[in-house]
Amino acid sequence: MALLRSFILLAAICSFLLPIAASDGDTDPIYKGCVEQCEKSGCVGARCFQHCKFSSDGKPIDGPWYMHEPLYLEWKQWDCRTDCRYHCMLVREEERTKLGETPVKYHGKWPFRRIYGIQEPVAVALSALNLAMQFHGWVSFFILVYYKLPLRPDKKAYYEYTGLWHIYGILSMNAWLWSAVFHSRAVELTEKLNYSSAVALLGFSLILAILRAFNVRDEATRVMVSAPLVAFVTTHIMYLNFYELNYGLNMKVSMLMAVVQLLIWAFWAVVSSHPSRWKLWTVVVGGVLAMILETYDFPPYMGYVDAHAVWNAANIPLTFLWWSYIRDDAEFRTSALLKKVK
Repeated sequence: MALLRSFILLAAICSFLLPIAASDGDTDPIYKGCVEQCEKSGCVGARCFQHCKFSSDGKPIDGPWYMHEPLYLEWKQWDCRTDCRYHCMLVREEERTKLGETPVKYHGKWPFRRIYGIQEPVAVALSALNLAMQFHGWVSFFILVYYKLPLRPDKKAYYEYTGLWHIYGILSMNAWLWSAVFHSRAVELTEKLNYSSAVALLGFSLILAILRAFNVRDEATRVMVSAPLVAFVTTHIMYLNFYELNYGLNMKVSMLMAVVQLLIWAFWAVVSSHPSRWKLWTVVVGGVLAMILETYDFPPYMGYVDAHAVWNAANIPLTFLWWSYIRDDAEFRTSALLKKVK
């Protein structure tokens, strides 16, 4: 009980450690003046942008800006305003650094440095690595249950949660894919896809935690347990996409689902006699530490590595260990069921 109370206290603390969307940079008069001048002249210092040159009727000279770039660069979709904001931000941050001042946010985001048009290159690379780890874990699980473990006479796996883990693997890969896309270029569409995918994954992970921890195997009971959570997650996703992309609300909902499932897995690790429960404990503790790290919002080191990038990095070993636990659970349950059959 003391352990459970500790996790509940930690959950309460995490719910209040929400990042503050301060944007002191874009209210800076020097920065605002730079952006306004850039949009008029098309230049920030010695750097000029072809797509910032407009005719008297307000249309870009020589056609749309993206027609001036190679096809493989058109995906960036940087326009005059975003390019002016980016380069004015770099200039202003250099000035602030010389004055000994700390970085500030611009339009809700830290001053990241692009690489080949990618907004957050380190976060993109780490999201891609997480995607690869999820794919590796899912494939290794698939091979285990269908090719290494015994199958039922109807060629189905003995492990009762096989289908659920397949769905989990697909949702995980989808979430990390859109995470990589969003950190490559943040526009309204990629932002909504990123948040929606993450919420869908968290919601299904919570359902899976409940079903596995409480050993729910009856299909009708599974539906009764899952239906309210599916309805809640679907409603939240629709709210974000079609009503308001409320960052604060989404953070609270996501944090709540993450904390609750960590508590469920921690409770099950205490009461169960699973041979690989140490792996579960490691993932739970690591997940809590990673969650706290995610809430500790700090400026990107050298313009590339921030708290979210470090959180992405922390998920890589946790993902490897998590899928290892899932495979162990499949072997454990299959062995138990085969003993009953014999």
